[in-house]
Amino acid sequence: MKNIFKAVAKYFKQLDKLLLLAVCLCTTLGIVLLYSLGQTDYLHPDTFKTQLFSMLAGIAASLVIAAIDYKKISKLWFLYVPAALVLVILTFTSMGVGVSGTDDVAWLKLGPVTFQPAEILKIAFLLSFSYHLYKVRDSMNNLINTILLCIHGAIPVALVLKQGDYGTALVFLAMFLVMIYSAGISIGYILLAVIAIPPALFFAWKYILGSVHKERILILFNPGSDPEGIEWQQDLGLNLLASGGITGNGLCNADYREVPEMHNDFIFSYVGYVFGFAGCVALIALMAYICIKIIADSRKTREELGKNICVGAFAMIFTHCVLNVGMVLKIMPVIGVPIPFVSAGGTALLSMYVMMGFVLSTRMHNEKVYRMFEWEK
Repeated sequence: MKNIFKAVAKYFKQLDKLLLLAVCLCTTLGIVLLYSLGQTDYLHPDTFKTQLFSMLAGIAASLVIAAIDYKKISKLWFLYVPAALVLVILTFTSMGVGVSGTDDVAWLKLGPVTFQPAEILKIAFLLSFSYHLYKVRDSMNNLINTILLCIHGAIPVALVLKQGDYGTALVFLAMFLVMIYSAGISIGYILLAVIAIPPALFFAWKYILGSVHKERILILFNPGSDPEGIEWQQDLGLNLLASGGITGNGLCNADYREVPEMHNDFIFSYVGYVFGFAGCVALIALMAYICIKIIADSRKTREELGKNICVGAFAMIFTHCVLNVGMVLKIMPVIGVPIPFVSAGGTALLSMYVMMGFVLSTRMHNEKVYRMFEWEK
């Protein structure tokens, strides 16, 4: 019994409690906001309970994962990667469904449960690509290895693009670019990528983007030209955000104009309405703290695999935040990317906590073991 208490005490001593607390604060804010919306006619009063359940399940999952050595799970890529890919591919069958407020078919409905397989694919890609980079760390700039790494990164991007989920595709692309840069890709390949950007953008504009997505981008350069159409949702969100002033209008206040997806992609607008400019700054500061803390943990890991996982998690959260806030502020097109830990969505929230579990695991299992004359690397 004494040994058990000793192990538990050591576990909580090594656990990055501040990082987990910051994440829980963000989720609690989201639950409070959903409860507030549930007191109006906008949402069902019990909607916040789903988010609360996902939070509790996510915390439990992250604590369990933190206790497991991330290296052991990363090596099992041949189990979870095919499973994640199959789930995404099933969205292209009759099992795939769309949800209200979106223009893509990226969800699966299994009985009473509807979830987004791309969220599971994010975790699978984070672990498998981190492990791939770790395995080729000494020869990643070999042409064959670089091509294989690019193929690895292109697969999830291509799949979610096929679904029509451009926002998630950008998140995958950002994860790939940040992780491969952090791992030490050659400056020569970086220059080639920079040169390839103009033709790649031209190709995407001509053959990938639909007319609606093109209009959403063009409207950013010509604001006010379509207030009743493409700009409508963003204008509503921006007006709601501004109506909160400095300190906001308070919770459970129904004196607002509804914004489509106000509980999800546009929840930052509701943060501004309820808590004002001060609340928006506080949320951005809290998300920045989470990102900085993850990067700090990456510098404490004892090996490249742990560093890769932390860097990928940082890229995922940072990209989500930039795209979402930019979308609400009307400096980014509407692409359906939520704020991590805050926006409504059980699958997304649970997957984010699972990801945090692996970040916590890299911190938990980074002790250097002493050997005579040297430290184990």
